Order: sequence, then C-alpha cells, then structure tokens
Amino acid sequence: MKYSLIIPVYNRPDEVDELLQSLTEQRFKDFEVIVVEDGSAVPCKDVVEKYTACLDIHYYNKPNSGPGQTRNYGVERSQGTYVLILDSDCVLPPGYLEAIEAELGSEPADAFGGPDRAHDSFTDVQKAINYAMTSFFTTGGIRGGKKKMDKFYPRSFNMGVRTEVYRALGGFSRMRFGEDIDFSIRIFKGGYRCRLFPEAWVWHKRRTDLKKFFKQVHNSGIARINLYKKYPESLKLVHLLPAAFTIGVVLVLLAALVCPWSLLLLALFALIICVDSSLQNKSLKIGMLSVVAAFIQLTGYGSGFLRAWWKRCVLGKDSFSAFEKNFYQ
Repeated sequence: MKYSLIIPVYNRPDEVDELLQSLTEQRFKDFEVIVVEDGSAVPCKDVVEKYTACLDIHYYNKPNSGPGQTRNYGVERSQGTYVLILDSDCVLPPGYLEAIEAELGSEPADAFGGPDRAHDSFTDVQKAINYAMTSFFTTGGIRGGKKKMDKFYPRSFNMGVRTEVYRALGGFSRMRFGEDIDFSIRIFKGGYRCRLFPEAWVWHKRRTDLKKFFKQVHNSGIARINLYKKYPESLKLVHLLPAAFTIGVVLVLLAALVCPWSLLLLALFALIICVDSSLQNKSLKIGMLSVVAAFIQLTGYGSGFLRAWWKRCVLGKDSFSAFEKNFYQ
C-alpha cells in the first residue's frame, strides 16, 4: 500500500464526515485511512462506519493524550510506505493524492507538506481567519505559499512522511503545541529530504470563531519560545515580528493619548489588509473581518511569545510549570 492517511479526531464527527466524503472522491485509490479517536466525548464511530464499504478504513478509540501522541498511535498501526497526517477540519480536493504522486515521481522526498486554502462554503469569519494565517502581510508567506523556499517545515494539518523515517525519528514528541515544528526540525537534523508540494493543497477550516482563533495563535506564540529553548537556532527574525507588532500597537495606543494622529499608523495597516483581502475574497465584509483577524493573529501570537519569553527565559520556568493551565488541563 502506498499511503496511510492518519486522522486524529477530538469531538468533531461532522468534520470527519466531510473529510471522509472527500476521500471517496480521490482519483488515486491506493491508500488506507486510519481514524484515531483521542478520548472524545462525542465519538465519530458511526460516521466512520458509513464509509467502510467504499474506503479501506480503520477506526480506533483511545484515552486522551493530545494530537501528537494520537498520530503516533495511528502510524504504529499503518501499512503504507508513506503516512499522510491530516487534521480533521480539512477537506481534500479530488486531485490531492495525484499531486503527491506527481511530486514524488519527479523528485523523491522523505517528508513533505502542502499549503491550505479557504473553500467557498466556509463562513466569512473562516475566510477572514484563513487570510490572516496565509497573507504575506501577516505571516510573510512562511506557511507554504512560496514555491521556492530554502527550508519548508510541514505543518501537521497537511504533512507527509516516509513511514520508515517517521518511525526512525520516533514520531511526534510530547509537546502539547508546536509538536509539528519540533518534528520538522528533527527531520532536517536527521539529514532527510523535506520540501513543499505546492499543488498538494487542502481546504482547511481552522477555527470557527475569533475567540478560539486568539487562543490558538496565543498558544502558538508560547510554543515558539518552547521550541527556542529546545533548538536555539530555530528562532528566526520573522518569528520576532508579531511580538514587535504587539509592542508597537501598545506604544501607538499610548502615544494616541497625547497625539491622536499616531493612530494613522494602525489605520494604514488596517486599510492595506482590508483592500488586499477584499480583492482576494471579492467581498468587502470579509475584508473588514480580515482586519480584525489580522490584529488577533499578530497580537495573539505576539502576546503568547512575550509571555513565554518572560516565564521561560527571564524567570527560568520549565514548559510544564509555566503553562500548566494552558496546555495540561
């Protein structure tokens, strides 16, 4: 068997249904599907059983241990030459596996990943969040939008790894957040070939509301410092920009108490985001929501980064004691 698709799921049966439906439409058929329930209170077993006649699908239920360990559980039970790690909130276009086949046929790779897009059926908020997570003005294009990159670090919503490489590296670590970047770093350190497959993209729903989105990116900012503590060389200038933006927003708001004109700086950034997103999404409403999402993305990540820097680098706490409430409750 060529591919084993590993899908960890936690309380999201409806999303799993959409993902599995998209798998029935794949033009390339040599794959199995492994769904691993991570101690869900709302299981998806009934959903999975709907597809047993049309997919080579296997369902497992285990106690909650987080996404990384749940993926490892699935890989241990896989038969494919490659494992494809997918989030349950993704939907695949019919040519997804064909695109992977074409890339691997043209140039071998030990690990790879693809970008994500917003589907027409997504809500306006989801499209705004997608813009904030993929736009050059917010993330600098580091999430897979570029075709030529010195190093591409696959993310766990759309990641492929040769099974023997996955097992040689021990799979995902026990990090609660940032575990996919941790794994990608170990792939490079192991001397394996890893690259971007631009056409192996997925529709990725991400968070469904802005409050959950803030929590997600805040935890991602925390994870970046945790990664820095493990791999100091992994911290790049681009990772500092959201923290600098967050500090800048605070300084501009304070300056506005004396000079209201300073708010024009924030207004100019908001205008750029609004115009760019409105043109991309062909919707002024989504453009305006993208302004909110962009500020949440940057200040959420930046505040998490600064908080973790203070606790871990200044106060010297370990990752568990510093963020027990965030990650382990």
